[in-house]
Amino acid sequence: MRVIVVGMGVQGKKRLAIAGKDVVFTVDPIQQGVDFSDVRDVPIAEYDAALCCIPDYPKIETLDFLIRNKKHVLVEKPLWSRDVQHIEKIEKLANKNEVFCYTAYNHRFEPHFVAMKKLIESGDLGEIYNCRLFYGNGTARLVRESAWRDKGAGVLPDLASHLLDTSIYWFGDIDEKFNVISASCHENRSPDHVIIRNERNKPKLELEITLLQWRNHFTCDILAEKGSAHIESLCKWGPAKFTHRKRILPSGLPTEVVSTLSRPDPTWNEEYIFF
Repeated sequence: MRVIVVGMGVQGKKRLAIAGKDVVFTVDPIQQGVDFSDVRDVPIAEYDAALCCIPDYPKIETLDFLIRNKKHVLVEKPLWSRDVQHIEKIEKLANKNEVFCYTAYNHRFEPHFVAMKKLIESGDLGEIYNCRLFYGNGTARLVRESAWRDKGAGVLPDLASHLLDTSIYWFGDIDEKFNVISASCHENRSPDHVIIRNERNKPKLELEITLLQWRNHFTCDILAEKGSAHIESLCKWGPAKFTHRKRILPSGLPTEVVSTLSRPDPTWNEEYIFF
């Protein structure tokens, strides 16, 4: 597969390293040392797919151009629009032209996330009551100094999109109605710490995201009828720990199975292979 990388910021450089020899051209309107400044200038016949690592505002227009020219697309999350019809139009066009348009959520390939999905699907937890997810990094200052990131809903579309996708990955369709429990602008113009909660009964989802966690961290706690399951950290911030506790009735110390990983982040390569 011949690919181009569109957008040579932090994410673009990661995608370039993973795609390696598959990359035939790089595109960026600002960065030096790229092959083209505009994706429309890249010779159409010389690539099959595009890895789009671009800001939110040009995504729909860029995807429309690529898909109309029958190119497969991986686009960095989040893919959103104020008008949902824009997204539906992209979907219909991709189906018509028989190309893939994939929004990248690399955490689906995190080993403990895969293990959690298998545990949930096994039924060993019984009825799931509650799931709390926390995702935090320490990028508040970088976001504030960015030319385009510190605006709008801030951390909400950036990091909550990961947790919403993880919830869908584990539980399937989830309630689309979420309440904002807390939204704070501690250091940035846009919210840098947010808590949201869904309105459906079970599983109850509580998602907390922040740019103020100076040591990057992730946690998950699932409480269920027959036990609980927990994730602490990700491979890239490791060691990462997965714990499955089996409930003792009527009460007592649960039996516990723990898996700890200390390894490089496998998700970027696994996601590229998947794409």
